[in-house]
Amino acid sequence: MDLYLLAELKTICLKVTTVDMQKPPPDFRTNFEATPPPILIDNGLAVLENEKIERHIMKNVPGGHNLFVQDKEVATLIENLYSKLKLLLLKKDEVSTNNLMSHLRKINAHLERNHQRFLTGDTMCCFDCELMPRLQHIRVAGKYFLDFNIPVEMAALWRYMYHMYQLDAFTQSCPADQDIINHYKLQQVGGMKMKKHEELETPTFTTSIPVGVSVED
Repeated sequence: MDLYLLAELKTICLKVTTVDMQKPPPDFRTNFEATPPPILIDNGLAVLENEKIERHIMKNVPGGHNLFVQDKEVATLIENLYSKLKLLLLKKDEVSTNNLMSHLRKINAHLERNHQRFLTGDTMCCFDCELMPRLQHIRVAGKYFLDFNIPVEMAALWRYMYHMYQLDAFTQSCPADQDIINHYKLQQVGGMKMKKHEELETPTFTTSIPVGVSVED
């Protein structure tokens, strides 16, 4: 998502190629073997692993350093959110549900206090590029597997998601609902896969917000 944002700001030219890791093309297998995406190729240089990609963007990609702000409070705030979703999908119990809900309340409270469009201000940064995909996974996978919903009462969090949904950087990098669901199906015992009729479905993208939530700060 960092790269999509830089492309939207026209500081870089970006080409994205998707790879089916069940049947990777021959040139991918030759160059990268079983290395899982994402893989960044910049002027012929291949950069693997998320942390190395982030460092490369920060140091070598035009405008990249502007995305990476230093804010320990926000870094701590969004830390472990994704692991709480995965634990909830695994255990499916009240304790895990409450832990995830408590974490979402803290993020909502932060957004309420700051009266800003994004986590650290009115412009996006690396933390937003981390948080919003996690919120989308919580929204889509949580609903599908557990009928879990982000409460409408978390108005600041919904406003935040609304602003993110307006950005091409997010909508263009966001996987379809079916892809998010299939990702977690594959992680379950036995490795459930999409059924044939699911593969043929038209991709859907959940980007609405609940009726009654004001988008004005």
